[in-house]
Amino acid sequence: MSALPRAAELGLAGCRVCGLVCRDISAPEAACPRCRSRLHRRKGASLARTWALLVAAMILYLPANLLPVMRTASLGDVSDNTILGGVVQLWQNGSPGLALIVFGASIVVPMMKFLVLAMLLLSTRRGSRWARPQRALLYRVIEFIGYWSMLDVFVVALLTALVQFGVFSLVEPLPGVVYFGLMVVLTMLASMSFDPRLIWDGGDGDD
Repeated sequence: MSALPRAAELGLAGCRVCGLVCRDISAPEAACPRCRSRLHRRKGASLARTWALLVAAMILYLPANLLPVMRTASLGDVSDNTILGGVVQLWQNGSPGLALIVFGASIVVPMMKFLVLAMLLLSTRRGSRWARPQRALLYRVIEFIGYWSMLDVFVVALLTALVQFGVFSLVEPLPGVVYFGLMVVLTMLASMSFDPRLIWDGGDGDD
């Protein structure tokens, strides 16, 4: 892999908007000939932006899991549930499969994204050559599965819309779901702002 020429060495760059591979981008205002978007060999300040978004998401992870995300009321019985409390309740009510899905999508996936992105940022900043193909694959995996972290938000939204039976039953969202949604959005933005080409460069990619 190291013997093959890289696109940057050949004077090539891919347009981030339409994907066209372009030549001769040495000019400061070089633009894609197809969509006229400005061309960059690498995303500017990619590591700094990704770190900022990742740290913000990690801060929101605490209230997202400690605060209740949903209130259920049925025949006078009112219950406020956190994400983990909802998982336990699903397990106790005889739905272990659904409990595992919610646990994986809402707790394991965000934590895995935090760890993987932090590892990618640290190893890229150090210019490490360790397991570059595997690290690039890890990035593609967390980018693909990151959207499933919104499962809890979808569940609360659907229950709020569907389970409305007047005095008999009521479901309403609580502040925890807002923190959770913001945390998921920030982790998705963090993975989008990271430039995986930096894994092969070992630099931060600033122009």
